[in-house]
Amino acid sequence: MSEFRIHHDVNELISLLHVFGLEGAEVYIDLLQKNRTPYVTTSVSTHSAKVKIAEFSRTPDDFLKKYEELKSKNTRNLDPLVYLLSKLIEDKETLQYLHQNAKDKADLTSISATAASLPVAPNTSKISLHELDELRRQLETVTMAASYSPQPVEVLRKCLRDKLKKKNTGHPVPVFPSWVYERPALTGDFMPFSNSSTDVTVPIGTLPMPSQEACLVEDLLYILIGVDGRYISVQPLVGHQSRTFSVEQNLDMSVKELVNRILPVAANYSTVTRFVEENSLFEYGQVNHALGAAMRTLGKEYMILITQLEHLQRQGLLSLQKLWFYIQPTLRTMEVLASIATSLDKGECLGGATLSLLHDRTFGYTGDNQAQELCLYLTKAASAPYFDILERWIYRGIINDPYSEFMVEEHELQKEKIQEDYNDKYWDQRYTIVQQQIPSFLQKVADKILSTGKYLNVVRECGHDVTCPDAKEITYTLKEQAYVEQIEKAYNYASKVLLDFLMEEKELVAHLRSIKHYFLMDQGDFFVHFMDLTEEELRKPVEDIIPTRLEALLELALRMSTANTDPFKDDLKIELMPHDLITQLLRVLAIETRQEKALINADPTELALSGLESFSFDYIVKWPLSLIINRKALTRYQMLFRHMFYCKHVERLLCNVWISNKTAKQFSLHSAKWFAGAFTLRQRMLNFVQNIQYYMMFEVMEPTWHILEKNLKSASNIDDVLSHHTSFLDNCLKDCMLTNPELLKIFSKLMSVCVMFTNCLQRFTQSMQVQTEMENLTLEHGTMMGPPTQCERTEEALKKKLTSKYFEEHIDAFPSSFGFESTINNFDINFSAHLMDLLDKLSMYSTSDCEHSMINIIYRLDFNGFYTERLKQLSSERNQKSSPLLGPAQHAVSTK
Repeated sequence: MSEFRIHHDVNELISLLHVFGLEGAEVYIDLLQKNRTPYVTTSVSTHSAKVKIAEFSRTPDDFLKKYEELKSKNTRNLDPLVYLLSKLIEDKETLQYLHQNAKDKADLTSISATAASLPVAPNTSKISLHELDELRRQLETVTMAASYSPQPVEVLRKCLRDKLKKKNTGHPVPVFPSWVYERPALTGDFMPFSNSSTDVTVPIGTLPMPSQEACLVEDLLYILIGVDGRYISVQPLVGHQSRTFSVEQNLDMSVKELVNRILPVAANYSTVTRFVEENSLFEYGQVNHALGAAMRTLGKEYMILITQLEHLQRQGLLSLQKLWFYIQPTLRTMEVLASIATSLDKGECLGGATLSLLHDRTFGYTGDNQAQELCLYLTKAASAPYFDILERWIYRGIINDPYSEFMVEEHELQKEKIQEDYNDKYWDQRYTIVQQQIPSFLQKVADKILSTGKYLNVVRECGHDVTCPDAKEITYTLKEQAYVEQIEKAYNYASKVLLDFLMEEKELVAHLRSIKHYFLMDQGDFFVHFMDLTEEELRKPVEDIIPTRLEALLELALRMSTANTDPFKDDLKIELMPHDLITQLLRVLAIETRQEKALINADPTELALSGLESFSFDYIVKWPLSLIINRKALTRYQMLFRHMFYCKHVERLLCNVWISNKTAKQFSLHSAKWFAGAFTLRQRMLNFVQNIQYYMMFEVMEPTWHILEKNLKSASNIDDVLSHHTSFLDNCLKDCMLTNPELLKIFSKLMSVCVMFTNCLQRFTQSMQVQTEMENLTLEHGTMMGPPTQCERTEEALKKKLTSKYFEEHIDAFPSSFGFESTINNFDINFSAHLMDLLDKLSMYSTSDCEHSMINIIYRLDFNGFYTERLKQLSSERNQKSSPLLGPAQHAVSTK
């Protein structure tokens, strides 16, 4: 079972059982993929499972009847389902849960039914017995008319026609003219409403035995070609049941027995003729057309036999015994044909479903050479148009399927919108597998057939005409390896063609490197130029930022840095996001959980976003590279970029504080110890931010990028490239703490503390700017008459001394009046608490979830063992909290 099928079935099961947990469907899918084991059901295991379910069931007859009905329709995966149900019977816990779930659903249904019935008026009159009998007769009449009318066939025909009209809007499916259905005499079967014969029929019981036999032989020859007889009459059809006949009651018992042995041939001929005529209509598709043509060929041979028998009868050489002898070989043939036609009608099989039933029947008749050869002939004939569609798909990447009977279905999606769509719909949903149209003999290679055509189709969409050089005609055979090898060759060719096209002509790796330069901050000098140019603009609220101005500054930064040598630099664009990074990540992580609806319905943000918080890069990717670098991948790149960009911004703020704090060192301040604490905290914050950046860039992204490049060189097809690229982004997001909401919130709090600390110190150092600007003005002092005089210099020095004295007193008074010392202490306490919380959570996740790469952050931040004792203390406290949950014996053991 493919991963897509598992995902679909798990989601459907969760919705049916009304189970919506925090973890979503992905957890169950991972468990199923890790723990599934190949199991092939056999006839013995299926029989044992049926017996077990029948013994457990309250109505075993109904179960067995339903099983046989589904088996006759050739229902897919019926035997594995029965085996699964037999295993569920043994699981009492699961049974109890299913019973409770069914009871809850029944209660909800009854409540809704009660609510719906409330508006009904209570004063309804009682119905009399006469009216009740009349109503019963009317219902019986309607039921009988519905059972005898051909309405189901007409309904099916109309549904097929409507489906094909929706698919082929530009090319309507042709239909037969109405008179084909209005003239009943055009059928090769018995006429549905034949008038009673005007010939005078002599009672057959009054005739001598030779005359009786001659009349019956003549009647049988008519019946065998679908014409009503005089002494043998046809009965009306009831649903999908076989045709029945009524034989004259006055016949001799021996003769009547022999006639009843021959009549099944006529019944089977009637079934086959009805199937051929119905399935020759355009709506039933080419596979059923081909099967009907093959059956019609066999029908011609059957008619030749009847003609020869009629010739003998006219010569007086055909007795009832001879007719029974000559009809013997045809008896088995018509029985097999009628059985196939009935199963196809019941299952409403078309296209690949028809081929699956024929293939299963062919293998089912192993040991019966005549029946197996017949089924093999029919399957080869029916599979010819299907294999024509398959050859065009795997050899050229073209689907020509006007009747929707191929295993691959094409959907109308525009490849230009792949940049706007979050999910890579074009690759996943433009061509999809239709499970019921997969022939059972192609089930194992269905995914390769889909991928082969998709690969070639992508190259064709780019204007290149491709044809597989190893193209050979594919024909049906009992040896599956023959066409499996041919499909393998086509798959290998298509994989190589598309991979070479993307790697060499479209330069996929070069585009990925270009994205890495900008989104993963690979170009250091470019970001220095860019942040210097845009720092003032990005501090504004989002509503006040002019995007065109940012685009111009981006263009200037690209031209002034080493990024100017990048041939794809013009594809880089600027995007202002509606959410900050935390909100965006939480929305992504909340998909398929209970919080998803609340986050979607919430406002974009309660606070006004600044440009720095909403800023992100975007990248223009053209077809067919957009298959790999799709919107989903670009969104992941944007998350990584916004995370690192904000870290870089915080680092710049701390560095600016460091520069501005240099001014304070030239004053002999009495409160220098308070500023020393602030400078120490600033250095700790700077050390934290720089080490986090170093870890993300050099211990996460660079090694993961080298692994990606290595895997891309060894990739054999585009699906491998997609898988490696997605794995690269997932690993980067996970190791950068962007997939863990708990770590993400702690990290966000740390960044907020750093930003608030820098704002506080910047407000303090703004008062120092006055002194610095005064000195600058003093140095630039001069007049048009020449340099300043000695008197002017003395006066300027006196002013400077008085200003400096006042400035020192003002700074000493600032901390005491505004609680500077307590403010710095609060920042220190908050930063230390959040940092210890982060280190503790990292230590816990690195051991419990085997996230060993995250422990490198602890080694970097705690390089001298400063936080080691505190981490040990937190670990022991956590163990003490969990110890009361243990039993007394376990607690005693853990104490020892």
